[in-house]
Parts: sequence; structure tokens; C-alpha cells
Amino acid sequence: MIRASSILAVVSSLWATAQDGPKITVETAPKNPFNIQQQTVYPWKKSITATVFWIGEKPTPGNPTPNNKSSWDVNWQENYGGFDNPDPNARRGYLPPGFVPKQNPFYIALPYNDCLNHRLHKPEAPRVIPWWSRLQREPGESACKGRWVQIYCPETRKVCYAQWEDCGPFVTDDWEYVFGDKPPKNKNNQGAGIDISPAVRDYLGTGNKATVHWRFVEFSKVPRSGPWAQHGTNNPFLNKMVDDDLAERSRYMDYLDRLRDQARREAR
Repeated sequence: MIRASSILAVVSSLWATAQDGPKITVETAPKNPFNIQQQTVYPWKKSITATVFWIGEKPTPGNPTPNNKSSWDVNWQENYGGFDNPDPNARRGYLPPGFVPKQNPFYIALPYNDCLNHRLHKPEAPRVIPWWSRLQREPGESACKGRWVQIYCPETRKVCYAQWEDCGPFVTDDWEYVFGDKPPKNKNNQGAGIDISPAVRDYLGTGNKATVHWRFVEFSKVPRSGPWAQHGTNNPFLNKMVDDDLAERSRYMDYLDRLRDQARREAR
């Protein structure tokens, strides 16, 4: 933030110097991500039924979709490192038995997929996803995968954080609920509106079904002290290459650098 303020001060000074000379033309200014990331607060989705799902879950009559792959990763179980055994008696703390996950074990699913396929986004995605304009995504690359949510369980009074890594339960087109103010359109499992991983379940201290409040949260507001910060190549606490907040700030600083350099050239 100090560097950004310093560059803006230099640009303002150079702009004033150049008022009697050539007119300075600059590119459209992006919004300041330092402010956005600190000030953005998303609304709560209250009293939502949460059900437990897990990587490697096999299809059943009540849930015919296998979870060896996700909506965004056809090799989800392989990339995770194995079967995320949900049995509380088999798990090691918040981890499955037998291996250390290669991805964050604190994951959730919400009933919206922003991609039609691996080449196209859904037409409404740029309009309904609140952070869309702040990211740089290739066609068919999800702007939802990896986003953080905050989950509160009123029964246990515990708060957990997790990453959005799959779509469901049951439907994948419910943007009116996920980003709007409508209730979940799904009617199965008491109208479940969020799937939580075994690690999230165990941290919240719930059973395999619970009533929760949840909301999106900026990564800068996710506490580093929690177990959700300890594992995973998809975890921005451990891998800066997947830190969208850092990328957004870097693009903004690059813009300020270009603005400063142009102002210096045209002030001569």
C-alpha cells in the first residue's frame, strides 16, 4: 500500500508539471485492489442445509454422481492424492488415513458451474459473479474454483473456512442462490445448498448433515492460523501461483508503474 501511494503521489506531481506541455493520455484506471480486498463484505446465506461429500465418493441411488472427478477437474481424486475417507474413526485429525493430501482437505461444493465446457463460460457468468472483472481467466477456465467461503454452524458455534472446488449438491445452474438472494432450487436432502468435506465437518463438529450460515470471503480475510492453511498446491497460503489477490495487486502495481513512466516521459 505504501508503494502504491508513493507512485500515485509521483504521478500527481508529474501531471501538474506537464499541464503546460503535451497532454498526458493514460489507460483506463483499474479499481484499487488493496481497497477492494479489505473492504468487500459478502452477504450471509442463512440457515442452509449442509451435507457431507468427499473426493472418491462412489455413486449411490440417492446420489448418482461419482466424486472421483469434479466439475472442474477430471482427475480430482488423483490430483488430491487418493480417497478422502470420511470415516471419523479412520481419519487423522483433519486428514484422511494413509497419505497427506496434495490439495486442501477443506473444500466445499456450491450449486453453480460458471463453465459450459473447457472452452466456454456460461453467458451469465460475467454478469453474476461479483469478482469476475477482477480476475484474468481463459475461456472455459473457472472463475469460481478455489474461491474461499466462511461457514458458521449455529449449533456448535464454530467457524470454518474452505475453498470452492466442485459444483452441487445435485444442480449446477443455481446462480440466483449462490450469488443472489434466492433459496436453493434443489429440493433433495432437505433442500441442501452446500456440500462440505469431511475436514470441514470435523472442524465444525457436526454430523453428516447440519444447518449452517455461509458466505464468500476475500482471501485476505481468511485466518492463517487455521488448519485450512496447512495443505495443498491449490492453497494460496502455500502456493503464490494460485493467489488471485496477489495477482490482482501485481497487475495494479504494474499499471501504476506504467502510469508513472508515461507521466515522466511526457513531463520532460
